[in-house]
Amino acid sequence: MPLRKLLLLATLVAGLSPHAVAALTAADAAKAAPAFTHSISAEWLNGPPRTLASLHGKVLLIDFWTFACYNCYRSFPWLNTLEQRYASQGLQVIGVHTPEFEHERVHGNIAAKLVEYGLKHPVMIDNDFSYWNAIGNRYWPAFYLVDKQGRVRANYAGETHAGDARAREIEADIRKLLAE
Repeated sequence: MPLRKLLLLATLVAGLSPHAVAALTAADAAKAAPAFTHSISAEWLNGPPRTLASLHGKVLLIDFWTFACYNCYRSFPWLNTLEQRYASQGLQVIGVHTPEFEHERVHGNIAAKLVEYGLKHPVMIDNDFSYWNAIGNRYWPAFYLVDKQGRVRANYAGETHAGDARAREIEADIRKLLAE
């Protein structure tokens, strides 16, 4: 029996509305976020290494970027504002710096760009693309929303500015996850 028919049958038997079943199905379909692939201090900036377990109960916005990508750094004003707006409600931004070019692999260059761009959140240096591959990323910038239980619930790609359609969508999804 096709999944859609099984869900409809389950809806009728359990007395759930179709919207409730859709919400349960979406939550069940979310995959667990992969563990961060770098765990030594030299591979993290703006604080000690983080683990998903240490962030359990927070909503995460994981930002894949590289410092020479103009789409990435043009998104930082929005990202910094977003972080300030929702941090007290349980949002944690985690940057994942995955280089495109050789000079972007240099620790000191990355650290200088954090200061230049005003990035205060923890940043994992992913020079070997291990986290990029673990999560299945393909774009700079890319944003992944992880719920309080550690499941990837949404992802987005592309330059984002305050007030644009993507920003409004991400912010609505953040508010939804914070409320769960």
